[in-house]
Amino acid sequence: MNDRWTRAEERYRQDAERRYRRDDLDWDEVADDYEDDTTVIPAYTDEDEPPQPETMRRAGDRSRRDDSEPAPRKPGKRTGRSATRSSGPRSRRSSRAASRKAAERKRRRRNLWIIAGVFVLLFASAAAFAAMKLMNRFTPHEDFAAGMSGPVAVVRVHSGDTASQIAKSMYDKGVVASTGAFYEAAIQNDGMNSVQPGYYAIPTHSPAADAVATLVGKTARVGNVVISEGRQLHNSSDVQTGAPKDGIYAKVAEASCVASKCVTYEQLDAAGSADPSSLGVPQWALDQVRQVPDQSRQLEGLISAGTWDFDPSGTPEQILKQLVSESAASYEGTGLLQSGSANGLSPYETLIAASLVEREALADDMAKVARVIVNRLEIDMPLQFDSTVNYTLDKTEVATTDSDRATVTPWNTYAMAGLPATPISAPSLDALRAMENPTPGPWLYFVTIDKQGTTLFTEDYNEHLRSIKKAQESGILDSGR
Repeated sequence: MNDRWTRAEERYRQDAERRYRRDDLDWDEVADDYEDDTTVIPAYTDEDEPPQPETMRRAGDRSRRDDSEPAPRKPGKRTGRSATRSSGPRSRRSSRAASRKAAERKRRRRNLWIIAGVFVLLFASAAAFAAMKLMNRFTPHEDFAAGMSGPVAVVRVHSGDTASQIAKSMYDKGVVASTGAFYEAAIQNDGMNSVQPGYYAIPTHSPAADAVATLVGKTARVGNVVISEGRQLHNSSDVQTGAPKDGIYAKVAEASCVASKCVTYEQLDAAGSADPSSLGVPQWALDQVRQVPDQSRQLEGLISAGTWDFDPSGTPEQILKQLVSESAASYEGTGLLQSGSANGLSPYETLIAASLVEREALADDMAKVARVIVNRLEIDMPLQFDSTVNYTLDKTEVATTDSDRATVTPWNTYAMAGLPATPISAPSLDALRAMENPTPGPWLYFVTIDKQGTTLFTEDYNEHLRSIKKAQESGILDSGR
């Protein structure tokens, strides 16, 4: 009976070990990678309790458990049960790792849902935008009907403006009914490539195609004026020929006409006498301009030579302020504010002296004439320039009379030492640069000896008198008075 029971138990045990066997090494490897959330609770065992011998596991030998001494435990050898107990901390670590990985998987799933939602929203927006564009493509832009044009508006085209930006300016001024209509007409007109920055007079309520055609035409540009080098504010005439010479105010008045409405010469002359600060006079000239004895001449030289665009729809004061402000910026760009280190003059004095250079010399001699001015000012010697005598005369010529030279004015440098009260013309950039950096030299005198502009320089007065005699012989100093 016992033998049969023993054999049955042995078969059961072998079958169990075959089905559920776990080596210590295998179990350790499994425990490290174990991802189940179940916490393994190790079975309690007494550290001092010795392991039972293999023979005591058999049911047939139960009677000998009390009499047999426990088999000595081999060092480093653990049974499957002891391995389970010793793996408790590792199992807890595995459990925590598994929890973290589960949370990470949950977070990833949530992020994927969010990203998917964003893509769906973007796709829906893109689809809506495409549908709207498709609808607009077949919907014509609002446009004015032909024959319904209104009053003329002045539209400004800035440097670098695109067709879209010009379209907005046209729409803002009421010229076209929509920016889209103007843009479509503009890209179909090759003349748009030649449109220059400036001001253009275009009728309001124009069909877009008509507005584009007017813009690229030759008569729409307004408020464009060319100020020649050496030109003065006021009109004058030549003694020899009687030919009139329009001043700057006359040129600006002519360029201001829009739809037969112009700012007049007289209006500009009156506006030029207003408070200098309201006319854009720069800070570096303001104090001296306020001291000019004749206010009608206070803006002389402050409107620079060059090509200018101004808004002709403005008041005379606004027109002058725009021209003076932009001219001041142009002057400052030449280095005028830093010129004192080379010539010892203030910026406004440099501008005055440059205007003298402009009226007295050709381009090749300008830097030497500038040096004569500096040298004479340093020794308080009168400049004695005929150009300063002519400045206040209605009729001018190269030669001046004794009477004219003896007339004391704030500009006549024969009758006083120092510089005139204001510039006497609009200097060129060449004259301005020459005055900012005069050629080094000892010269105190110069005279132009022929109609070709030949000019002789010297520091010796007797030699200068001989040069004057050459000028008289050539007829350049003959007077028509």
